[in-house]
Amino acid sequence: MCRSEKVIWSEYRERKMGLKSGYDKLKASPLSRPRVKLWMSRVVIVLFLWLCAVQFSTMADSWGPRLLKGWPSCIIASPQSSFPAIQMSAQVVERRFPPKRIYNSNGYLMVSCNGGLNQMRSAICDMVAIARSLNVTLVVPELDKTSFWQDSSDFQDIFNVDHFINSLRDEVRIVKKLPSRLKKRFKLGLVPSMPPISWSNISYYHDKILPLIKENKVVHFNKTDSRLANNGLPPEIQNLRCKVNYSCLKFTPQIEELGKRVIKFLREKGPYLVLHLRYEMDMLAFSGCTQGCTQKEADELTKMRYAYPWWKEKEIDSDQKRQNGLCPLTPEETTLVLRALEIDRNMQIYIAAGDIFGGSRRLASLISSYPNMVKKETLLRPDDLRYFQNHSSQMAALDYFVSLESDIFVPTYDGNMARVVEGHRRYLGFKSTIIPDRKNIVSLVDQYNNGTLNWDEFATEIKAAHINRMGTPSVRTVIPDRPKEEDYFYSNPHECLPQVDAL
Repeated sequence: MCRSEKVIWSEYRERKMGLKSGYDKLKASPLSRPRVKLWMSRVVIVLFLWLCAVQFSTMADSWGPRLLKGWPSCIIASPQSSFPAIQMSAQVVERRFPPKRIYNSNGYLMVSCNGGLNQMRSAICDMVAIARSLNVTLVVPELDKTSFWQDSSDFQDIFNVDHFINSLRDEVRIVKKLPSRLKKRFKLGLVPSMPPISWSNISYYHDKILPLIKENKVVHFNKTDSRLANNGLPPEIQNLRCKVNYSCLKFTPQIEELGKRVIKFLREKGPYLVLHLRYEMDMLAFSGCTQGCTQKEADELTKMRYAYPWWKEKEIDSDQKRQNGLCPLTPEETTLVLRALEIDRNMQIYIAAGDIFGGSRRLASLISSYPNMVKKETLLRPDDLRYFQNHSSQMAALDYFVSLESDIFVPTYDGNMARVVEGHRRYLGFKSTIIPDRKNIVSLVDQYNNGTLNWDEFATEIKAAHINRMGTPSVRTVIPDRPKEEDYFYSNPHECLPQVDAL
């Protein structure tokens, strides 16, 4: 072995011995090998978690808005389109989910709505406005399950509950359920439960209700229909009622998707008119209106009216009520009105209603004059409506959605759906809505039927009676001390419609 090789081998042995010596010292030191491993593991884990957090933050910026909008998280946008898509989504999220309003809550407000879908819808808007004014936390409203319709639907079965809560974050705190300690008190009957006074001003809630909430931490309203005045409220309250109704109360994606399918089917064949033909058995039994019914049918309606104790009016003079314009138009009367207003015979007529009392016999004249008459059951397959069957409020929500988009909307009675849809269509740009003058119509129909008026005279009178009843801009009628007789806020929320400022 040459000298250079000996030198190299010697240096190698010295280094090896030095490393071994250092290793022995490390083993003998307090910082033993297991502790080194533990320390190194902790460093690696912390570093890994930090990298994950950075990565997640980056991903959340692009995925978060998609998830909130219901987009599948597995969607991968192309490099060319990813930035505009993310930017647009961020704008949508910002609009839908405003920053939270910071305030000290005075307690909780629970509400149990009563009535049909649109009666409950307007009540929910009122309750949000009341909760906002009182600085209380609103529990997601409970829907009526005991009325005539016996619908078991909960709030989240009809409305998009997360959108409802998040879109109102800047106005009022809303929770899905009461805290457990207060819920226990409610079940034990230790919480004030009452119907607030109808058509009350906001001062009533500040003077009478707020002290109860502060004392008991929670108050329960067991009736909510028409509990807030139409008029005389601060502008911010009126505007909030509109915000809730037109922006925050969205139907579930399932209802909206089905509604869009119905609209697509209708639009493929041209314009369409929605006829809210309120000639169902429950409406006739409740109102006592029997025009055109057989004696057997009239007896059946009377029997039904007496079967429901909360329907207060029992003995009803049908003819007198009709002459006063308090009955829904019959299918035959409705046909004459549509013809007099020169609605095209080929126009599609979508019936937004349940089963018409009297069936095909009562619909004969309407079908003869307007053969392109359809309803959701004829446009959709049975499987499409399977999950909505026996849920009248969900079916009504579908009709509501289709009604908003129609070219013309015609209700035959001024019930809650007619009034709320009318107001919503005003908000959407004063879309054509024909509000029948029933008292005038029945008088003209009787004159036409008995030969006092010929067809041209009848048609001229009908047109003249409805020239200002087409949903055009107007200011609500105010009747002091008679709120039931004045214009309903939700049928004409003129404070929310800047176009009527000049009127």
